[in-house]
Amino acid sequence: MNTKHIPEHLAGIPRPLNDPPEAEHRFAFLLVPGFTYIGFASGIEPLRMANMVADASLFGAYTVTLDGAPVRASNGVLTTPDYGIDDLPPVHSVIVCGANPIRYPNTKRLIGWLKNLARRGVELGAIDTGSDLLARAGLLDGYHCTIHWQDMAVMLQRYPRIVVSNHMFEIDRDRFTSSGGTAAMDMMLQLIARGENGPEIAAAAADLLIHDRMRDSHDLQRIPLRQRLGTARPKLSSAVAIMEANIEDPIRLSDLADYVQLSERQLERLFHDHLDCTPRQYYMELRLNMARQRLLYTEEPVTEVGRSCGFASPSHFTRRYTNLFGITPSEERRGPVSQAETMDV
Repeated sequence: MNTKHIPEHLAGIPRPLNDPPEAEHRFAFLLVPGFTYIGFASGIEPLRMANMVADASLFGAYTVTLDGAPVRASNGVLTTPDYGIDDLPPVHSVIVCGANPIRYPNTKRLIGWLKNLARRGVELGAIDTGSDLLARAGLLDGYHCTIHWQDMAVMLQRYPRIVVSNHMFEIDRDRFTSSGGTAAMDMMLQLIARGENGPEIAAAAADLLIHDRMRDSHDLQRIPLRQRLGTARPKLSSAVAIMEANIEDPIRLSDLADYVQLSERQLERLFHDHLDCTPRQYYMELRLNMARQRLLYTEEPVTEVGRSCGFASPSHFTRRYTNLFGITPSEERRGPVSQAETMDV
């Protein structure tokens, strides 16, 4: 994906995605009945924006269905594809846009087609539950992958040879998977960033998408606690809710135990058995994650962020933050080099 140049002004008519013979990298999006429309849109739009930014046909994108017939998306929109799987022209990457609940037409035929693509060296990706189809085909064995948090438990049970994470997305060699929704946008921006001048183009495309921060593969899906615990542990859910309501002035563990009518030892055991950590560890990570969101999305001074998340000492805040995230709060606040610093505008 070699970039010719980056224009001074991000204006003009977007380079076409559909059927660009000169495109340097061509993607195909496999649409199945009930495919998640937000995931598909989040996946394809960054490619169009990248072409606009570079003023070149860096990327092409086709839509494809099993037989070339229109399919209806999860939101009811009827989409007419460019091709069926038997007449799709050569592409570099194919992305499966999954449906929720998981279902596929003629699974055996789709799996055969995907395996053939893999043998030919085509990159394979997935959005949302599309990971399940790649897993059924054995095409994620030995790879890191992800899927929407609602389907993670089923994925882990069905495919023990696959490394399933709760990250927003995973890019592992010639496989890339996203958890769905807007996470597909972050995955595609990271793929765009692989090429020459890619980071600058990806950053500019994100700006056009009004996407404040490109999340990376280390960002985690926010899995609701009720999903992780179900309804069987009301005291644990109550304890966490109290923690979340007391970020600036952290509550003592003994008081927390009293509020939920448990002994400290019982509370410790509850956290250990169901969250694999101590209450203090959970509370600390909760406060630090809150601090990270404020550093990334507000203009509060770093010292004020630390204070508002319960850290009386800036040095204590910095030490704890660095231990968890690998960078200091000040480095987090500076973030990646801005577009203005990397582009000649």
